[in-house]
Amino acid sequence: MKIVSWNVAGIRACLKKGLEEFFKEVNADIFCMQEVKAEEDQFDFRPDGYMMYLYPAIRKGYSGTVIFSKIEPLSVHYGIGDSEYDNEGRNITLEFPDFYLINCYVPNVKRDLSRMQSRMRYEELFLNYIKKLEEKKPVVFCGDMNVAHEEMDIKNAKSNIGNAGFTYEERNKFSVLLESGFIDTFRYLYPEKSDAYTWWSYRKGVREKNIGWRIDYFVVSCSFISNIEDSLIYKDILGSDHCPIGLVIKE
Repeated sequence: MKIVSWNVAGIRACLKKGLEEFFKEVNADIFCMQEVKAEEDQFDFRPDGYMMYLYPAIRKGYSGTVIFSKIEPLSVHYGIGDSEYDNEGRNITLEFPDFYLINCYVPNVKRDLSRMQSRMRYEELFLNYIKKLEEKKPVVFCGDMNVAHEEMDIKNAKSNIGNAGFTYEERNKFSVLLESGFIDTFRYLYPEKSDAYTWWSYRKGVREKNIGWRIDYFVVSCSFISNIEDSLIYKDILGSDHCPIGLVIKE
C-alpha cells in the first residue's frame, strides 16, 4: 500500500502546476492533501477510482484538508473535537482494518509567534486524540506538522533557533509526541540523512540551493513500524512550497 501526503498550498493553484500529472504518476492508494483552500463546489479535481473526503475550513480560501482513497474506510471522522481547530478543517481520520490514518495540518504559530499558546493546546489535544485511537489499533498520521524537529531537519539551524517552526516549544512538543509511543518513519529509516527537506521559501534561489526545512512527516505507532517498507520524499516535484512525501506499507 502506498500513501502520499502533500501540502498543496491551494489545490486550484497546484492543479495548474502539475498536481494532476503527479497524482497519476505516483498512483497512490491513498493521497492526503493539506491547505487545499477550497470548498466542495470549487473542486474540479475528482480522480477516477478514488473516494473523496473533504474537510474545508469555515473561512473561505483558508486551510482545509482532503483525502482521496481507492480503499473504502471502515469509518470516517472529521476533526479532533475542538471547534477552534475543527473550524479550520485540520484533521481527517480514516479507519482501516489494521490502522487509523489521520491527515494533519498543524497550526502555524505565525511569524510573530502570536499563535504559540493555541498551537501548544492543539498539540495536547491531538496527542490525547491519537492515544485514544491507539487503544483500538495502531495509528498512522501524516501531513504538514509545521516543525523541523532536529537540527539536521533544517538547513540553517543556528540562525533559525526561535523562529516559527523551529522554536524550542514546538520541537519539544514533537519530542513528547514521539516519546509517547510514535516513530518518525523517515528519520527511523534514514537516521543519518541530511539535506532532506520538504519545504522551501519562495524566495529566489532558495529551493535551487536546497535551503529547506523538513516539516512534513509520516509518523506511526511503534507497534506498526515493522509494517513500514519505505518513507519517501519527492523532492523534485514542484507545484507548492512543499514537496510531496510518501509511505510504503508492506502488504
